Amino acid sequence: MSVARPASVRVLVDEAHQQAWSIRPEVAAQMQPAHPGDSSYAKAAELLRCRDFVVDALTEGRLTSDALADVSVLVLPHASSPKFEATTGVGSARYDEAEVAAIHAFVAAGGGLVILAESEQDKYDSNLADIAASFGITVEHTTVQDYQRHHQAPSWVESEIGTAHPLLTDVEKLVFYRAGALSPTDEVTVLARSSKAAAPPSAPLLAATTAGKGRVVVAADSDLFGDDCIDAFDHAQLWVNMAYWAALPTFASQVDHHDSAGASDPHWTALKAATEELRSLQAADATVDLATTPIEQVRTIAGRIGAAITGLTPYFPHQTAYLAQVVVDLSAWIDGGCGKPNFGPALSLFRPELQRADGVEHLAFFPMYTPNGSLDVGFEALIVRVPWPDWIAELENTQFANEKFVPVHLVDNTAGYDSECAVFFPETVSVVGEAANTFGGIFCDREAARYQRVVGEAVQITGLELPPAISALLASEPMTRDMFELWDLIHDRAHSHGELPFDPFMIRQRLPFWMYSLEELRCDLTAFHQAGEISGEFPFAEYVHYGVLFDRLFRFPLTGGRVRNYDGLAGQVLFGHLHSNGILTWRNNTLTIDWASLPEGVNELRLEIEALYRTGINSSKVRYWIAAHDLVSKYVQPNLGSQWTPEARAGRDEADHKAWVNLVNPDEFPLSMFYQSLRAKLLPTIESTRRAAA
Repeated sequence: MSVARPASVRVLVDEAHQQAWSIRPEVAAQMQPAHPGDSSYAKAAELLRCRDFVVDALTEGRLTSDALADVSVLVLPHASSPKFEATTGVGSARYDEAEVAAIHAFVAAGGGLVILAESEQDKYDSNLADIAASFGITVEHTTVQDYQRHHQAPSWVESEIGTAHPLLTDVEKLVFYRAGALSPTDEVTVLARSSKAAAPPSAPLLAATTAGKGRVVVAADSDLFGDDCIDAFDHAQLWVNMAYWAALPTFASQVDHHDSAGASDPHWTALKAATEELRSLQAADATVDLATTPIEQVRTIAGRIGAAITGLTPYFPHQTAYLAQVVVDLSAWIDGGCGKPNFGPALSLFRPELQRADGVEHLAFFPMYTPNGSLDVGFEALIVRVPWPDWIAELENTQFANEKFVPVHLVDNTAGYDSECAVFFPETVSVVGEAANTFGGIFCDREAARYQRVVGEAVQITGLELPPAISALLASEPMTRDMFELWDLIHDRAHSHGELPFDPFMIRQRLPFWMYSLEELRCDLTAFHQAGEISGEFPFAEYVHYGVLFDRLFRFPLTGGRVRNYDGLAGQVLFGHLHSNGILTWRNNTLTIDWASLPEGVNELRLEIEALYRTGINSSKVRYWIAAHDLVSKYVQPNLGSQWTPEARAGRDEADHKAWVNLVNPDEFPLSMFYQSLRAKLLPTIESTRRAAA
């Protein structure tokens, strides 16, 4: 797979101060011709490059503010006088005062610093130890030996992992080769120590701290991440964790910003104003009572709308035919007496899915159902932008073909879309007859913004310790948006694949609401699974796991009312499954997740739902609904008043499907105690997110 999401965070590895390590294979081969791996960080660099990082080497010159201007993480590998080590052979092993000042300014401003020290640190004629000490982490001149806990030799020390910390996510075993020891101040967190039987005993080997807006990590051994050692034990995981943790301030500062010429044009302002004025004359069904409103008043407003659309058309050359038809449909509506609007002809020409070019914008003007379940119809004007980067285009073309899906960002809109609405479908447009089913737009920017705010607050409330890469995702606006674009692409496609009812979207069926819950959850778990399948070649896909997990666990169960909240129930089912299997634990008011077991646990639920679908085709409709109710009831206890439990439903005739649907309790599966408690604390953030969208 050649797909790759462009990296956005730069890591600079210093090789200009007599470093004993190089990320450049050819330089490592010059340093150690017989065994280049003993001087190479090439594997470490590639581990980061295939994720979200650009990794470069500073090969000459000094560390100045200019050299660090676009750097997020600075790595200072072990440096030495050439008489002790084979080195890169440039510069001095000592950083001058101006360089040290530049390093401190870099960290204070939010940069990440990784210092990789050595045993017998003082002998190398390097002042790396002085730099570490200035951040509260002294590097001692010693070599740790352990005759009880070691790997192959007493100097290969097996460390004891310290207290819970994001840097230690999925890190259980580290072996330090000829390590020194650290003496940190009280403000520093010790992440790994030698054993009590070592000499020196319980010596800190790995430590982390914050300084100003930045972060610092110091290791007492530089071999941990060399080509010979990085694949051993959990060294690679630690290295990746260190990069994300150190770079978190940069991820948090990333924002998407695009100027829109169309939205800046006075014609757009005029179109919005005229649209709002027209809607103020409409009844809930979008008709205008001409007995109380003169038709000439409507024509005047429509004329302003038509003039504004004509003035905006040059910004949207790919929509010329559509925008012309909009004016025709609007005139036809007025000529017909301002009854039910029929914008079917214009809708058939509105084809955003055919313009999959990154950044292309579309102007939409339609009579539309007010979002979020309302039956009201009103005229709306929107400008949307399509994000379609090369990596999404390739994945859609090669892995997840979905000709109707189109991710969109909402550039600007009239009042009806000041809501939580996350979708833009043809079914929302008022037409006479059946709407053209040509595209499915999903507002990934809105989903991402809500995700960041609600999930971020939920993580704080529950005390959930996140892996550093997931903290980076949650902090970065572009990463979260890109994650949603991939997640929605796979999810939307999943509705039409698999062992499904004849109408995969279920929109034309009148079913008990938990059937919709299971369908949405099935598609999300399919996205989780399929993203995992490609994550080996495309690591960014793994973020879909955490999009599915946290949106389903935190946001959906608590968003909206309790009347047949099918999205919320899907999240409750996922929580119940993970909790019942010990993958998710709530203890001492703290939520913990077994990250290593998570993929398998989620997959078990996916297979259980798919088995329900597969056997359902052999069942009557009501028996299928009952089996689904039983599955949900394994993980979410039904309402005490439920008439769908085995005792309550006994003896009922299954022939009248409508009667069975009428038995559904509006809140058939109430919130658990966990969610009731979380709701009280999280609801203000959910409400503020709703207001922010408005």
